[in-house]
Amino acid sequence: MKPLTLDRRKLLGRALALGALTPLAGCDFDNLRHPDLADEFLRLMSGWNNEVQAALFDPNTLAPTFKPSQITRPPRFNAFYGIDRAPQVDPATWRLNLTGRIGNKQPWRLAQLRAMTQESQITRLICVEGWRVVGQWGGVRLGDFLRRINADLKARYVSFQCADGYFESIDMASALQPQTILALDFLGAPLTAPFGAPVRLRIPTKLGYKNAKSIVALGVTNQFPSGYWEKQGYNWFGGS
Repeated sequence: MKPLTLDRRKLLGRALALGALTPLAGCDFDNLRHPDLADEFLRLMSGWNNEVQAALFDPNTLAPTFKPSQITRPPRFNAFYGIDRAPQVDPATWRLNLTGRIGNKQPWRLAQLRAMTQESQITRLICVEGWRVVGQWGGVRLGDFLRRINADLKARYVSFQCADGYFESIDMASALQPQTILALDFLGAPLTAPFGAPVRLRIPTKLGYKNAKSIVALGVTNQFPSGYWEKQGYNWFGGS
């Protein structure tokens, strides 16, 4: 991990100071019982958590990789719906629509993604519920794709819209981390519907809910896009 810069030290100091003050704020039990104040307090703490995680994140630090013998079999399905409701997207007609701070917004076809240099990884997906699995993924580095479409790499966020109504976003530094890929293959074969066909995000430095499946649109923006579970109280940065 890189040495903390002065700004990052200040941020951590402020976060620790806020943590030290928390018990004092907690002494006013009547106020904390008020739902609006409790929600505001949790929102502020979640914001600090995001800032601290972002300050500590090093895009040059790789997530652990594993041997083929360590791959979880059978693979585990997970979504906010049952496996029978996984969206069936026709790869022949699928298009990736592009929005925001992107120089070339021409929609992409699956064949174009497969024509790019492909990366393979055996990494671990960690669910916020506590379980973890190891899988083999193949696809295109998201950073390579963003450069190909002339995206603004100084923008703050990359967002994703999915065929099942799911939506998610990540910070640009995480998008450019070399293990972050637009996955096309799983366990050596094209993705199937339950695992995010035809294209999903695979980002081993973040928790499972950040790994958007069946992506149909990608955006680059400076406006905070949030995410499906973040709207329901999950932490946004979602580092694993």
